[in-house]
Amino acid sequence: MTATVDGREVALGGPRQRAVLAVLVAARGRLVTQESLIAQAWDERRPPSPATLHSYVAALRRALEPGREAGRTAGVLVREHIGYALRTSRHALDAERFTVLAARGEELLRGGDPERAAIVLGEALSLWRGPAYAEFEGHAFAAPETARLHGLRLSAQEDLFAAELARGRHAAVIGDLEKHTAEEPLSERGWELLTLALYRSGRQADALAALRTARRMLAEELGIDPGPSLRRLEAAVLAQDETAAPPAPAPGGDLAYGAATGAPRGRNLPFALTGLVGREEERERVALLLQEHRLVTLTGPGGIGKTRLMLEVAHARTDEDGPWLVELADLEEPDPQLVAVSVADALGIRDGASAARLAEVLGGRRTLLVLDNCEHLLQAAAGTVAHLLSRCGGLRVLVTSREPLGITGEAVYEVPPLSAEAGGELFLARARAATPGWVPQESDAEVAERICQELDGLPLAIELAAAQCRVLSVEQISTALNDRFSVLVGGPGTGPARHRALRAAMEWSYRMLERPERETFHRLSVFAGSFDLDAATAICGRPVLAELAALVRKSLVTAETGTTPRRYRMLETLKEYGRKQAEPAELAAAQAAHRSWVLARAAAAARWMEGPHAARATEQTTRDQPEVRVAFTSALLARDGAYALQLGGALMRFWYRSGHVAEGLGWLSAALELTPEGMPGPRARALIATSALNYLKGDFATAARAAADAARHARDAGDTVIEAQGLSYRALFEGMGGTPGTARRAEAAVELARISGEPWLEAEALMVLGMLLRIDGEGERAREVLTHSVTLAVACGHRFVQASSSWLVMKSDLDLGRAEQALTTGLATLRDLEEDQDVTGWLVIAHTTAAALALAGHAEEGAVLLGVVEERGARVGFSPMLMDPVDGARQSTQVHEALEPRDLARCLDRGGRMSPAEVTGMLTRSAAGRGEYDAAGADRWPCRDSSSPADL
Repeated sequence: MTATVDGREVALGGPRQRAVLAVLVAARGRLVTQESLIAQAWDERRPPSPATLHSYVAALRRALEPGREAGRTAGVLVREHIGYALRTSRHALDAERFTVLAARGEELLRGGDPERAAIVLGEALSLWRGPAYAEFEGHAFAAPETARLHGLRLSAQEDLFAAELARGRHAAVIGDLEKHTAEEPLSERGWELLTLALYRSGRQADALAALRTARRMLAEELGIDPGPSLRRLEAAVLAQDETAAPPAPAPGGDLAYGAATGAPRGRNLPFALTGLVGREEERERVALLLQEHRLVTLTGPGGIGKTRLMLEVAHARTDEDGPWLVELADLEEPDPQLVAVSVADALGIRDGASAARLAEVLGGRRTLLVLDNCEHLLQAAAGTVAHLLSRCGGLRVLVTSREPLGITGEAVYEVPPLSAEAGGELFLARARAATPGWVPQESDAEVAERICQELDGLPLAIELAAAQCRVLSVEQISTALNDRFSVLVGGPGTGPARHRALRAAMEWSYRMLERPERETFHRLSVFAGSFDLDAATAICGRPVLAELAALVRKSLVTAETGTTPRRYRMLETLKEYGRKQAEPAELAAAQAAHRSWVLARAAAAARWMEGPHAARATEQTTRDQPEVRVAFTSALLARDGAYALQLGGALMRFWYRSGHVAEGLGWLSAALELTPEGMPGPRARALIATSALNYLKGDFATAARAAADAARHARDAGDTVIEAQGLSYRALFEGMGGTPGTARRAEAAVELARISGEPWLEAEALMVLGMLLRIDGEGERAREVLTHSVTLAVACGHRFVQASSSWLVMKSDLDLGRAEQALTTGLATLRDLEEDQDVTGWLVIAHTTAAALALAGHAEEGAVLLGVVEERGARVGFSPMLMDPVDGARQSTQVHEALEPRDLARCLDRGGRMSPAEVTGMLTRSAAGRGEYDAAGADRWPCRDSSSPADL
């Protein structure tokens, strides 16, 4: 894989970075979620942290857009919502350019212009330099695109041979065709072309020999006889029939022989009454699929716009015959005969309506048959289509259905929802039509986009909402969507009944579900976001693979391709419908199962949050946040205070690390108010979480009271761990608030922690003691206690205490004038916190490291780092100076006073445009260049007791 910018080849990095780009290229402009991108690029290998992916993306952006200014939004490799996409023109990618040229060449050949077809096809094939995605052989993501491109290349090569035959260059292509049939011995079209070339060059015996070879190859490899076209050609050669002679200069088909079929020409497509909005890319993709496949099915839930997209694609076809639209929505009986009658009516056939008769009529014609709304007639429609495709070589079929037909060779295109921007454009266009003279304001456009997001980008729902502008304002419509099924009614009377109200569109699909599928649909509707099979099984209380697969087929659940394990998603509109259809007791049971699943995941992640797997635990909990919020809400509505306390306690470290202070305190406050008495164990853990989060916001008095209450409730529950934590936190926060003598209470907490037998708890209690000793002015003793805390934390793998104590050691070193030593500790700690995705910890350490840089004579680097802290802290709503008001303010002043105001502003601005990974890398390289830091990571904790290397 190579890339050029302004004619010069650019470096794309190592194998994994190149794989990231290749996944995005293979996606052909579609959005690839971050999770899917990692899973595909790293394949079966151990996945990296998101920070690694972000660094690869940043490097690729620099390579692909070398002139882009820092801070400007990327225009090629773009971030959208939860993933990435490659946004380039189709001519910028060889594979896409080849696809377009191959389709154009085929079109010219069919249109009777072999001269131009040969030129275009030759240009298309010249783009190939070897097998597609050769360097990614064995990667799962490359296999589908490799197969697609190989098939297109085979077709283009054979189209080129056909064009040369049509130009009369029979003898000239024999050698290339012999090579082609040797490389592709199962391509019947290749053998037909070789046979024609030989026969037209006067070599009838060789032509028959080629046919015998083709027959033998097909029998040996596949156990089948040659197809009808090859058999007809064999008969023509034996009889020296004129149909095998060179063609007249009239339009031909795929093979450059055969007489005109004399098929009737026409079409019966209706014209749309409104313009298509926001479907340009989808229209292009479906048109390409129709070039590549003979059967294409558009799937998606009701109201997604399958029929509208189908009409647009069909109208753009240039077939001399058709397209022919067959509307099947009104057929109630799944009878193949009735399907055949409907097709016959559309084609104007009156003398018998059966699949066999249809095949006779369509056998020699090149046309497109369009079947609309097949989901309720799947078996009948599938049987008819399969029979016609097997008998009619020039027939292509475009289908709309909420469920694929399931026929071999079917290409399925899942019609996506509209983007917020396109949905907003559609809403305003339909609203203006419904209310002549209305001019939308800028605020209306913003609300319109919000409405479209709320309606999952469903065009039907958006159009029904826009129609309400006759009686409601845009803001009122947005508010009314809390009861969307009552509001979204009144569709046009000329349309089908299922499109006159959103509920009717949902009911059309719901009626086709079997009872177990309905029950599964009801239960899955309690999920807030995506889920995997294990989650679905947990919520449903039984294995549900069969039912889930059925819901995916029927477009009520969407499978997120590329995810491992596979994840699934339901549109919010479908979830709301599912919850309304469930019986109250059934819905309550599903919500209770969902709460249990959420708590189990949160508790498991909490156990991993402190050790080497912290990054993965943080990623999982971050992804689970929509489910957590739904679980809290349903618990509070069900007045399940015990559950809310347990979940709040389990999420303490996640909220603390991620900076979700306000949200965490909100849920904890509601849980504590719901359970004013009783349950001392869960209440104690919730109070400890409340104490820690109030510390982050700088409210030391509230933090101390919560810690004292936590210790009291823990003592009642017999929970020594939480009691020790409560005593320790109370001593710390009272000490930070100015209460004297708190170090003695912290020493008592250390003794209780030792009694508990939990090394991490002792390490944390020592950390608190060291912090209070430093506040009391006992710097050397504080450093000794803190160093012991680090040693214990490293030994038991407790990364939070390890980092926190190292931060306090840094502050002690700065007190003692050891700025370089503090800097070395800070850089090592920053790297680990970045790997752990500890947001607040990184910001706190970075703030102190910025001061160490300034005091060590690296003022500009310190100001750049401070710029990152200020920008990222503002984004998450956390400031290190709130939890560390004395030292934090002094450290900022030290950075500010080390530079002239102009230089300070420049460096702060530069830092504000850098990511934590970028600035950490810059500082590490700079320190390594000065010989102050081992970038490879040896001796990552220089503050530890050097006489105890085994502690590491």
